[in-house]
Amino acid sequence: MNRAERPGGRSRLPVLLQPPLPRALHPGAWWLWALGLAVAASRTTNPILLALILAVAAYVVVRRRGDAPWALSFKMYLLLGALIVVMRVVFRIIFGGGQGDTILFTLPEIPLPEAAAGIRLFGSVAAEQLLGGLYDGLRLATMVVCVGAANSLADPKRMLKTLPGALYEIGASVVVALTVAPQLIDSVRRVRRARRLRGAQGKGRRALRGIIIPVLEDALNRSLALAAAMASRGYGRTGGVDPRTRLVTGLLVVAGLVGICGGLYGVLDSSAPALLGAPLLLGGGALALAGLLLGGRRVRRTGYRPDHWRPAELVTAGAGIATAALMFLTARVDPGNLYPSLSPLAWPDVSMVPVLAVLVGALPALLTPEPPRSGVPLPVPTAEPRKEPVA
Repeated sequence: MNRAERPGGRSRLPVLLQPPLPRALHPGAWWLWALGLAVAASRTTNPILLALILAVAAYVVVRRRGDAPWALSFKMYLLLGALIVVMRVVFRIIFGGGQGDTILFTLPEIPLPEAAAGIRLFGSVAAEQLLGGLYDGLRLATMVVCVGAANSLADPKRMLKTLPGALYEIGASVVVALTVAPQLIDSVRRVRRARRLRGAQGKGRRALRGIIIPVLEDALNRSLALAAAMASRGYGRTGGVDPRTRLVTGLLVVAGLVGICGGLYGVLDSSAPALLGAPLLLGGGALALAGLLLGGRRVRRTGYRPDHWRPAELVTAGAGIATAALMFLTARVDPGNLYPSLSPLAWPDVSMVPVLAVLVGALPALLTPEPPRSGVPLPVPTAEPRKEPVA
């Protein structure tokens, strides 16, 4: 018998040392974590750092995803990221990749009319252009995979409950859109399992016709069932609102979003005027928040078992925000490690600060509880056996 356990099955360890019970984290925490990694990826073209961000995102998804249908969509985002990288490199080869000193090979060039001056099809292909396409494609693919990680970890239906009242009607459409890819993947898995049970042995194009039609039909039926269920529960309804209030709300939200876009541009561009940066960003955020609060008054709804932010959610969101903040700090202090040189060609170099920034993003895999899984009962402490008095 383990020394840490009593005969009744209850642990003798202190409460703080016991592993937390499985539970699903707040979906907003996962989205903040993933967006932090995506922002960090957008600030560098270093393939070593981008590969490290991909490894961190995949590690957290493997450790903390459940067995729900949307948790199976991460593989699709990995394939999409690989396709993005390949397409960027192929475009560099097709549309003139000869700007550089290191010519790898030469393809027959297709002459174009004078109206297409500045565009070249095929011709010489330089290593500098190929590496530039590889770095840009890898950065975009990493950002897509980070969003896919959030889609695999966060429950879209629970995300709908946390939206503010002003976005309640739009949130229903967003949830339906976010569940399309997971539903397609789950439909493919179920159709392929049904074909194996029937003894179907076709592969390749011969099996495509027997898979794609049932998959599309199943996904359409499930989407219609979801839409009908949401409509029966009042999702997407519009109440009677004063036209003046609706106009003021729309103007505040639109003006706030425009201010946020301008403020982000000012923050990212070092040559922009000072008023175009943080002041415009804060002002736009204030206007958008005022519009959301004003619009939320016209939506009257209750919440059943609302999701709360606990220490695990704070750790998850803080890890993503810290990764993005440290990457911004590195871009200000030592940007040379974030953008490897292409002319002349040089091996990518990294320093300790960006590596630590990316590794901080792996904390949710270690400091958060595991997600609940179907078919696995939660541990329930049992009472100690009652001691009978000795006669």
